[in-house]
Formats: sequence, structure tokens, C-alpha cells
Amino acid sequence: MDDVIEVHQLTKKFGDFTAVDHIDFTVRRGEIFGFVGPNGAGKSTTIKMLTTMLHPTSGSARICGYDVAKESDEVRRHIGIVFQDRSSDDYLTGRQNLDFHARMYGMSKSDREEKMEEVLDLLELKGKENIRLRILPEGVRRRFEVARGFMTRPDVVFLDEPTIGFDIKARMDLWNQIKTAREKEGVTVSLTTHFIEEANYLCDRVAIIDKARIVALDTPRNLKEAVGTDLISVQIAEGGERRAAFIEKVKELDWVKRVEEYSNSILLNAESGEGRVADLIDFADAHGFVITSIDEHEPSLEDVFLHFTGRTIREAEGEGTGMRPGRIVGEM
Repeated sequence: MDDVIEVHQLTKKFGDFTAVDHIDFTVRRGEIFGFVGPNGAGKSTTIKMLTTMLHPTSGSARICGYDVAKESDEVRRHIGIVFQDRSSDDYLTGRQNLDFHARMYGMSKSDREEKMEEVLDLLELKGKENIRLRILPEGVRRRFEVARGFMTRPDVVFLDEPTIGFDIKARMDLWNQIKTAREKEGVTVSLTTHFIEEANYLCDRVAIIDKARIVALDTPRNLKEAVGTDLISVQIAEGGERRAAFIEKVKELDWVKRVEEYSNSILLNAESGEGRVADLIDFADAHGFVITSIDEHEPSLEDVFLHFTGRTIREAEGEGTGMRPGRIVGEM
């Protein structure tokens, strides 16, 4: 597979503030590639540079071989965009919005009509196309925006937080429709999201971005395997010195491969974790510690973010942004 997105040392600064800091990655033809990170990490700024809406401060990016800064008109001919903020005209019908968008790209009437039928069917919008968008539910309006992103037969579709504000059912419906669209259209999809489950379900590869840097990049499976095979989250009754003592003591167990502390919990990376919960409870009892909560689970992408940044996405969203050295897992 050839690369349709190529990014090298891409950087964007606003005065003294660095929003995107020397990032590198490629996206292969036909992939669904995800940018995952907290709000303010640099995801949307990256997409704005790739879609020619922002000029990079330094570095380079190419879409389908065209430089985003020097050949912006050619780049725009090859991409579709679904913005985070709603951009359709609520006083027009869904069909009128799609038709207007296609006209702006110079599509002929016959081509517009043919493609409109395809995307209405693809996003399950038949029967709703002649209703003004302002009357439709938010999820349906969003699906029309996604449909618009596929109208011009792009090589790459950029989806910026496509399901923000959705309930879980609407989110799952749109995920399935995006997957179907990729399979039927053969397009490359670049997705930005702070929903961990969205990236896990949709993406072939995921870049974890934090404080303007890519800190990890690989398939969801490989990223989770980098964390470990099993995780045990523990809370103990005591804080302060007793909590610190528990952490130091538990490190002595040969099946505990890594110990991390976050919020009120202690996270153990356990080798062959099955049955280790009982072992840990016995260990705590033997050393005079009281466990108030314990949970065993396989690693998730949320655990991946914690592993590489030292905090959860929710905690990161409360901190603002900055700069952090990156670490890459796997091949880019």
C-alpha cells in the first residue's frame, strides 16, 4: 500500500505557544487512521494544516503527493472534510446541501445526482433528504455532513470529532456507516477523536497525541500489548506513607512487571494476571494493608494513554497543553 498522507516534522506555533510540535507520520491508502488525545492536544490544528486551512510554521506535509502549503488547490481536489463544528445550512434540505457542495466542486448535474444517491444510501439517509436540516435530529444532521464529505469522490476524508455530542447508539450507528463507506468507496479516512472506544473500534492504526507531540503510534492491538497482558487497579484504605509503602512492597512480587500511581488508584501490570487478584488480596492481608477496591481487566487505549503520558485523558483535558517529548511504538 502506498502512502497518501506524508508528514515530516510538522510544526505550528501561535506566537510563543506551540500547538503542534515536530510530528512525523504516514497514512496508507485505504486506512482508517486515528488521532487520539485530549481536547487541546493538537489534533484539530494538525487536521487544519493537512486540509490547507492553516499554514505550517515549519516542516512539511503531502496529500496524494501534493504539498499542503505549496499546492493547496491540488490538495483540496483530493480531500473531503467533516468539521468538528456544524457547517451545513440548516435552512436548506439535506439534498440541497449536498447539491450545493457538489456544485462548488464543479461536478456535472448527472454526476451530482448519481453520487447523491450513493451517499444517501451509504449513510442511510433515504427518505430524509428533502427535509430542512434544522428540523432533523442532531445525529441525522451529522450524517448529512459526513455524506457531504464523500460527495466529491475524495481520496482522503478528514473527520474531526465526528460523533461529539452523540449518545452511544447514534455513535455506534455512525461508526458502522463510516466503516461501510471506507469499504465501498475505497477512501482513506483520517479521524480525530478523544473517544477512546471510537478509535479502538474504527481505526487500523492510532497515533496518541499529547501536549502537541505524538507519544505513540501503532495498531490498537500492538499499543495495548505494549502496556501488558493484564492490568489490576487497586485502591487501599490508607494514604500518604502507607500508600507509598504498599507501592514499594508490591514491586517485590515477581509477577508484577510495572506499578503506576494515578488519581486514587494504583495500577499494576501483571504477568499472567488470571488469579492474581486473590494473590494480591492475600499479599495485602499478610502485610497489614486494607484493599478497598480492586479490578482486573485487559489493557484498553485509555490504559495506553496513561502508560505513555502518566495520566488519563480526563486528567489531561483539565491541564491545558504544552510540549512533551514523544515515544513511538511500532513502525510508522
